[in-house]
Amino acid sequence: MAHRDGDGWIECNCGGKHWGLNGAAGLLLVRDGAILMQHRAPWVHNGDTWGIPGGARDSHESVIEAAIREAHEEIGISADQLTAGEIFMDDHGIWSYHTVIAKAHPELVAHEANDESKEVAWIAFDEVINKYLHPSFANTWPTLLAKLKAL
Repeated sequence: MAHRDGDGWIECNCGGKHWGLNGAAGLLLVRDGAILMQHRAPWVHNGDTWGIPGGARDSHESVIEAAIREAHEEIGISADQLTAGEIFMDDHGIWSYHTVIAKAHPELVAHEANDESKEVAWIAFDEVINKYLHPSFANTWPTLLAKLKAL
């Protein structure tokens, strides 16, 4: 297991705090007009909200490596079950969140792999806004949705 040096909070220029000393990355898995969403456990930061699996990026990891590692830890998927594509960056200057848009292969099956996930589910593009969304994901979802519909 590689050294985990990304865990920690950053005080951001935006006035908020963000998780990930080297930034953070998440995996937006897409299949058949739906995305794989994670219902976050109540005890995690912005708990009991819906978002995508992700977390702090370690200094030695690429954005794609970090997103896939976090998704593996949280929802039990592996890199051979997806094809990574476009990357969207939410840039805060001293901190950034990279969303890796990935096509899920038909055999990909996700599950709650650790205690950070309360539930995982495939949610149709148009139904995502009906969920109680993680605040940062809610901010970027309109941009991500436009990208998905363009693909």
